[in-house]
Amino acid sequence: MTLKRCFDPVVDDRTRLLVLGSLPGDKSLAVQEYYGNRQNKFWMLMSEVIGLDLVPLDYPSRLQALLAHGVGLWDVVAEAHRKGSLDSHIRERNHNDLRGLLSRHPNITAIAFNGGTAGRLGLKVLGEAVLGYHIVELPSSSPAHTLRYAEKARRWQALRAALAR
Repeated sequence: MTLKRCFDPVVDDRTRLLVLGSLPGDKSLAVQEYYGNRQNKFWMLMSEVIGLDLVPLDYPSRLQALLAHGVGLWDVVAEAHRKGSLDSHIRERNHNDLRGLLSRHPNITAIAFNGGTAGRLGLKVLGEAVLGYHIVELPSSSPAHTLRYAEKARRWQALRAALAR
């Protein structure tokens, strides 16, 4: 199994909502972009949340638009061995310093987990540090999660309230 590493966090002093995934999939790693698999619905879902169509933008512009709207990105898993892209294949993982990131960015008031694995692992890593944060557990934007897009979009709308805090 190949050792895979996550990307650097995308956060700044404006970040109020931190969206955490588990670990980038192979297509994202190949293009070195968060949610770089074109079948992943993350950019469409976030477009609906912030009211700006991110899909036609180039990657740096997408990241800047998220930051301008108070949204940051990172992953729970810093590195792990994984064959393929499925979260269920993650082995021998090391976690990112989520607590440290949150302490360095006090404007973050909400944490969203993109998918069940991110939520399960992230809540465990953060422990009691989640107290005082608005927590949102989301259905995965991944194409491997077969929930209909309309239902994913409905549930991702909870991020609007998180951003309004």
